[in-house]
Amino acid sequence: MRLQRALARAGVASRRAAEELIEAGKVRVDGKVAALGSKVDPDRQRITVSGKPVKSVERRWLAFHKPLGVVTTASDEEGRRTVFDFVPDARGLTYVGRLDVMTTGLLLLTTDGDAVHRLTHPRYHVPRRYTALVHGRPTAEVAAAARQRVMVEGRPVEPAEVRVRPGKEGRSIVDLTIQEGRNRVVRRWCEALGLKVDRLARLSYGPVRLGDLPAGRYRPLTPAEERALYRAIGLERDRD
Repeated sequence: MRLQRALARAGVASRRAAEELIEAGKVRVDGKVAALGSKVDPDRQRITVSGKPVKSVERRWLAFHKPLGVVTTASDEEGRRTVFDFVPDARGLTYVGRLDVMTTGLLLLTTDGDAVHRLTHPRYHVPRRYTALVHGRPTAEVAAAARQRVMVEGRPVEPAEVRVRPGKEGRSIVDLTIQEGRNRVVRRWCEALGLKVDRLARLSYGPVRLGDLPAGRYRPLTPAEERALYRAIGLERDRD
């Protein structure tokens, strides 16, 4: 496979960032400075980046149900539990689209750095579906406001789909599908509508759904889900 793809699959960097490392002369294969576009066999050849060996990592995809209060990071200065604390063997895994500490729901974990880049890049329009329990305005007002253009930090948020329905005790439930991953964009969209978010959960990312996966548990993606993910971002699952 091409060297930049091997680096991305090993979790070193996205393919684009890997290309920059190669062009900067920081990547060597069997002791020789590598050229962009060269092909390698990660299982047989020694690859280093800035002198550090790159270990071949088996491609893995996991669906994880992130609980409330868990942070999406490798470590936390405040000592809070991280998403990787729930996976016994998290070597090489990274997350796809951060969820803030107060948001629950589906978080994809993978060793394929190139796919992470595409899944989170706005160019590929990968849909994410959320449900939010909110209060602050009557449900009819929320529904009307949600049909209007909402700006967050000077840029419009353009949902692919919005559904507003009544909840209990004067609250409303907002089902929202967006195709962008700006930091805390769903919460900020709700706040821009004059709403306070009581609960927020991500229900799906692209073709992968949370389903009935319990909080704090994870499962491997099915082969069909993996194929659908790669199709969504224009990559063949086993492409070199």
